[in-house]
Amino acid sequence: MNATWMIPFIILGGALQTCGAAMNSQLYKHMLNPWLASAISAALVAIFFVAIFVVRSKPLPSVQDAMSMPWWAVVGGLVGAVQVYAGLTLVHKVGAGTFMGLTVTAALIMSLLIDHFGWLRVDPHPISLGRVLGGVLMVGGVTLITAF
Repeated sequence: MNATWMIPFIILGGALQTCGAAMNSQLYKHMLNPWLASAISAALVAIFFVAIFVVRSKPLPSVQDAMSMPWWAVVGGLVGAVQVYAGLTLVHKVGAGTFMGLTVTAALIMSLLIDHFGWLRVDPHPISLGRVLGGVLMVGGVTLITAF
C-alpha cells in the first residue's frame, strides 16, 4: 500500500468501525438472537476474505513461516469477535458515541501498554509524558461524551 494512503485508510477504517457497530446493532435487533447475528456478521467477513484470497492467493507462506508463527497469532479474529458481539448487543443501549469512545479509549490504553512493554512481539515504544497525557485526555473526552 502506498504510504500516502495509509493514514486516510486507517481513518476510514475507524469511521467504518463505528458504522459497523451501529449496523450490527440493527442486525441483532432484527435477528433477535445475538449468536445468530454474530454468526451472520462473521460469515460475511469470512466470505469476503475467502473471495479476495481466491483472486489474490500469492504469496503463500512456506511451512517454515507457518511453523514459526506464535500459537496466539491465529486468535486475533476471535478477539475481534468480542468487539463485534459487544457492538451488536450494546450500541443501542449506550449509543454509538459512548460505545466507540470507550472502545477507542480502551484500545488506546492497551496500545500504549503493548508499545511500552513490546507485548505480542511489537517493537517497543516507551511510554512518555505526552502519550500518558493523550490517554488521560481520551478518558476525559469519553467521560464528557458519556455524561452528555
